[in-house]
Amino acid sequence: MAKIDLEIKGKFENNKHRFIANLVFTSNWFRNLVSEHLKPYKISFQQLNILRILRGAEDWISMNDLKKFMIEKSPNATRLADKLIVKGFIERKRSEVDRRVVYLAITDEGIELLEAINNISGNYMEFMTRITEEEAKQVSDVLDKIRG
Repeated sequence: MAKIDLEIKGKFENNKHRFIANLVFTSNWFRNLVSEHLKPYKISFQQLNILRILRGAEDWISMNDLKKFMIEKSPNATRLADKLIVKGFIERKRSEVDRRVVYLAITDEGIELLEAINNISGNYMEFMTRITEEEAKQVSDVLDKIRG
């Protein structure tokens, strides 16, 4: 088990400082792991997030609502969506009442892509076998507590 102190070869004032460094380090580690897994699919972490939101919506969703649900709030959500439209993973339509409002929905190709991505290969996500459901809940509760 790799301790954060050894990973970054540093010392911490206390456990709270260690926790914050570990949180940021592990977040970046995970993001890099996911990015590597997504390379063959030619989509980004943010685009994956958009696809998952649209799959969960089960119907058309406005661009404004999509932005609210994104893990990483992104001012370039429109550009990210445009790339997914070009690839055929999502589709767009304008509101008939207010042409400024844009709605998005996932396509069958987008759902197939998510299924392919979720068919975990190799050791991607293998780290999840190292924690229990209770540990996952505890960490999640702590993270929720931090955000207040």
